[in-house]
Order: sequence, then structure tokens, then C-alpha cells
Amino acid sequence: MTVLILTCEEDVTADMVIVHLNASAVPVVRLDPADLTGGVALSGEFVHGAFRGHLSASGRLVSISGLRSIWVRRPGPAASRAAERSEWLTEESGQALYGMLRGSQARWMNHPDASRRARHKPWQLRLAQRCGLPVPATLITTFPQAAREFAARYPDLVVKPVSGAHPQDPPRAVPTSRVNPDADFSAVAFGPTLLQRRVAKRADIRLTAVGERLLAARKAVPPDADPDEVDVRFAANASPWRATDVPPRIASAVRAYLSEAELAYGAFDFAEDADGTWWFLECNQSGQFGFVEVETGQPIARAIAEWLADPGPGRGARVNGANSAVS
Repeated sequence: MTVLILTCEEDVTADMVIVHLNASAVPVVRLDPADLTGGVALSGEFVHGAFRGHLSASGRLVSISGLRSIWVRRPGPAASRAAERSEWLTEESGQALYGMLRGSQARWMNHPDASRRARHKPWQLRLAQRCGLPVPATLITTFPQAAREFAARYPDLVVKPVSGAHPQDPPRAVPTSRVNPDADFSAVAFGPTLLQRRVAKRADIRLTAVGERLLAARKAVPPDADPDEVDVRFAANASPWRATDVPPRIASAVRAYLSEAELAYGAFDFAEDADGTWWFLECNQSGQFGFVEVETGQPIARAIAEWLADPGPGRGARVNGANSAVS
């Protein structure tokens, strides 16, 4: 049984997992849907009530029925590197590839349908609340007056994108920024704006969930840190990431989140306040983990490899129409 990894060629994080799969003699095929119809080929036959499908990449041929798991890591848009690329070819290729894979009995990390839903930040915040995770007061609006009233109730705010990275090529990360106290919020009328109460944090927390395994890392915020540097990705903070324990209440809530979201993998970001409360900020269903593993030594790549290699109980079980994601 083969592990299929869908990701781009430059994804060194995937390489970390492949090393462990190779060491365990687990067959692996790695391909980027962007390489359809050049270096990647597919074929599916529906005859006499049966389906037979195959994928070819880098000289390897794999049967779709022979897949034990599929890791959707960082794939490019289907056929986006084809010699005669077009939106039509991308749509056709994506429909063919993912349509065939959806019919397999493999376990997904993560299922495309679950991933697509999980990317919606308003949905994330509501699910986190329902699962018992503390969520800072948040407003998403195109009404300037609503923003002004929210700022009157919560004078110390941050603004962040609703959708994440800016859709340029290559994608550009948009930082979370502190809102100027004299902002008049007129500009929110031109597009949905996410405003959130700023958590006066003493540490950033990255919790990486792989199935039932929860691996948390903590990055302390120096006492003299600039309060305007609210985004850990862009802050001039030399503190190292260190492994930390997950409070039982958070662990229970995160597992409930994963179960309801039908995710096998999630990178959770929290802000820890002076009282030790972990405030939920977001969950990235395909978030990076390499930098955490390098600094903390936590075996995240090995945990992913073990999940992918394990056929799991009830292979092919369904949850709300998607393959069960949590082992």
C-alpha cells in the first residue's frame, strides 16, 4: 500500500516526512497536480461496475485502489505548468484527479472538502467557541459604524485578513497589525474587515495536531517587546520556541475541534495572556511545522509519517460524506 503526497517540488517540509516513510520502507509517490499533463499522468476506467485508476509521476505508476493514505500538503493548481495552460485545463484536470482520488478508500490528511471548509476564518471562530476554546472578541464587517462601535467597546484592536495570504504569485503573507487609536474605519466599507481585541500576550503558542497527538511549542514574548509587533511571524523576537505541555482543557477542546472539522492535521495558533489563558487565533489545516521541529526537537514529521503509514481501523469509513480524518 502506497502513501500519496500531493505537494509542490519546493516543499522541504514534505521531505522531512518522506525521510521517515523511506526509513520504514513505506512506498511513497510524490506528485504536484500542477505537473498535469506533463510529468504527471492519470487514467481511470469505469467498466462492468468496477473502477480501475492509475497515476504516473517520475517514472512511478501507482494504482488508486492501492493507496493507503493521501497527504494534501501544498499542491499547485492542477495543470498550471502545462505547455498550453488555461483555466479550462486546470478545471478539467482538477476535476479528473480529485474526482478519482475521492473514490479511493485511502485516509486523507486532510480531505479536500474538509480543508476547503476549514479555511473559512468565521467558521473557525464559531467552531472554536462551540468546542470550548477561548476566542477574543471579534468583528467582521463592512459597516464603518459597526467598526466604530466595536472599537468603543474594545479600544485596543488588531486588524487581520479574513482569508489569509494575498493571492499574488508567489503568495504574500499579510501581517496582523495593531489598529491606530484614531482610526475612523471608513475604509471597511470597501471590503470585509476582521477586527479583534488584542490579547496582551506573554507568549505565542503553536500547537500541532496530528490525529490524536498534540505537540505544543511556546515562544515567550520579552517584557520590553514592542506592543505594536503583534504578529509573531514578523516580530523581532529572538526568544526560541520551546516544547510545552498542553493544558487538559485545551487538549480536549482541540480534539473536539478536529473531530467536528474532520481534520487529521491542524496547526493551531494561540496567544497566552498574563493569566495563562490560551486564546484561540486560528487553525491552519496545512500549516508549516518544520521551524517548530527544528527548534524544539519535537517529532512532528515522524508523527505525520506514522499516521500516513498506518492503515487505521475501519479504512475508508465515512463521516458526513468524507473519509474519517481523525484516528
